[in-house]
Amino acid sequence: METNEHSKWQGKSWCTLGDSISAAGGYQTLVSAALGFSTVRNEGRSGCPLTAGGDSDDGATVHIGRQMEPVYDCVTIFAGTNDFRLDKPMGRQEEKDIHTFYGAYVTLVEDILSKNPACRLNLWTPLQRDKDGYGIDSVNAQGHRLEDYVEAIQVIGARYALPVLNLYTESGFNRFTLGFLSDDRLHPNGEGFKRIAAMAIPFLKRI
Repeated sequence: METNEHSKWQGKSWCTLGDSISAAGGYQTLVSAALGFSTVRNEGRSGCPLTAGGDSDDGATVHIGRQMEPVYDCVTIFAGTNDFRLDKPMGRQEEKDIHTFYGAYVTLVEDILSKNPACRLNLWTPLQRDKDGYGIDSVNAQGHRLEDYVEAIQVIGARYALPVLNLYTESGFNRFTLGFLSDDRLHPNGEGFKRIAAMAIPFLKRI
């Protein structure tokens, strides 16, 4: 992937919020090399959902994001697969309950934008998965499929006029390709991170 010397992101800063897929740092290096970010802050937390509560509460994206310094030019939220796996309730966005997915996501979005309205906040949906008995057709203990969390992210993006990168429907990660694109049918391998970066680069170029 060639560096774009005329990229709008040349010399800018980027912070990525999310779970182990972000924590691995596999896509950030590729995207940064192509777009010219001068600073990349990886705030991914392995095994943690976006929603507050439970054993992984300390690393919940809603908490990490609200502790983030409001200095970044670009901020990406890439979360949701652990909320599905850990049976986080969906809730309603108007309730602002950080112990529900909608409430935590909206709280985080509003916190970031109120502190740093100049940043280009963007939302990425979870990838499709097929691990630990949790695939795209599975229903968790809250009665939700992974697709429900994806749809919630799209609703929030539309409500706040934020660009959404729909990796769930457009990345090509599915039950037939997960063996090629991931290590364990959930976490991307080198090929998987290349695929994510190949989608993220034009997406970030256009926003």
